[in-house]
Amino acid sequence: MAHPDKELPTDPAAMTAVELVTAYSSGTLSPVEATRSVLDAITERDGALNAYCLVDPERALVQAKESEARWHSGHVQGLLDGVPISIKDIFLTEGWPTRRGSTSIEADVPWPLDSPVTARLREDGMVFLGKTTTPELAWKAVTDSPLTGVTRNPADPSKTSGGSSGGSAAAVAAGMGPVSVGTDGGGSVRIPASFCGIVGFKPTHGRIPLYPASPFGPLAHAGPMTRTVEDAALLMDILALPDPRDPTALAPPLTTFRGQLQRDVRGLTVAYSATLGYVEVDPEVASVVEAAVTRLGEAGLRVLHADPGFRDPLEAFEQMWAAGAATMLSKFPEGSRDRVDPGLGEIWDRGRELSAVDYLDARAVAAEVGIVMGAFHTAHDVLITPTVPIPAFEAGHDVPPGSGLRSWPEWTPFTYPFNLTQQPAISIPVGTTSDGLPVGMQIVGPRHSDDLVLALARFAELVLAE
Repeated sequence: MAHPDKELPTDPAAMTAVELVTAYSSGTLSPVEATRSVLDAITERDGALNAYCLVDPERALVQAKESEARWHSGHVQGLLDGVPISIKDIFLTEGWPTRRGSTSIEADVPWPLDSPVTARLREDGMVFLGKTTTPELAWKAVTDSPLTGVTRNPADPSKTSGGSSGGSAAAVAAGMGPVSVGTDGGGSVRIPASFCGIVGFKPTHGRIPLYPASPFGPLAHAGPMTRTVEDAALLMDILALPDPRDPTALAPPLTTFRGQLQRDVRGLTVAYSATLGYVEVDPEVASVVEAAVTRLGEAGLRVLHADPGFRDPLEAFEQMWAAGAATMLSKFPEGSRDRVDPGLGEIWDRGRELSAVDYLDARAVAAEVGIVMGAFHTAHDVLITPTVPIPAFEAGHDVPPGSGLRSWPEWTPFTYPFNLTQQPAISIPVGTTSDGLPVGMQIVGPRHSDDLVLALARFAELVLAE
């Protein structure tokens, strides 16, 4: 799987998933050795970062030993058999509590089910390290909660890791597991990927089956969080398999995502929109992304400067978000309103005031943006933007201190429009600010073009590494 001329890292915790499988196949490393190395990294580093809310070394080593036996016998179970993985504490996982960052969800009850995500990972033979932190009910774009406290950024622990999949991003970036899976309802895979300097992919809505159904409904996606695009594609080949519990899931892919990575994308038309026509971008972020786009043009992509042409759909997104939060919280025990994250409580209150007409009006705005993007993609194969217009800010705050902003979507305007449209979008690292904070570039494709987005991201990854 790995390039034959590439020397593998000596520390298993620094290896990608592809490198680990290559080492398992050659017999130079075992899943047990890799798992122990990653568990040691968690012990050493997570005290400063707080990326994990649950770590189960005993269970992980049992799974690693089972994988080791399969590799020795020549009967490997899946594509990433024996690769350690962390799982965002939103996905049901048999035998582990799924508390979603909330003190209102009890741990000491039976947890007999796997979600589709964890079921596919388990069937593939991956090693479950533990569960990663999330803000309460994954409601915001930073990661802190009344249950688990503040999660921090490996690039600078005084800064936020982003969210809501901030625990997963921090774990992958810090070598505490090569891959993870997060959720994305408004940017929650891509934002922390950008802030922490990793790859985060939100596929087309329904490409990865979900269960239970998310109250955020048409906004809700799951997606891989990795150090390389190739690892993300391999995880997609696992996660995109069908599950009968999701009636909105798409049909199984006809080809493999990893198999499409090598397609020739040179000559494709790329629209670069630095602001979407209305976003104010930090000058350093703008400069880093502009430089990356320039190099892609020099490498063979046809780059045009073009804005899609839709207006900021912030109000529609916030209405749909509040309605989803209120739906979920309405099922919580009496008195929960006084215990939840104060910001989430405000969203709950707003959602309870919305009518069905308000919700459908917001859905209509989402449809309008989708129509605009559909027409845009008839002339432009993909759209490139910054992932987030700012670098990571001080941890423990919902919005950048001193910014005057009232809500988290206001500082991440490049991500939530493409939850409204349900398009595939990926964030890849393209550089850092002068303070060493990672900067991400977002690539957005038409609905159902997940393979194209991954292939173009892989091309960009290779060009920018030269």
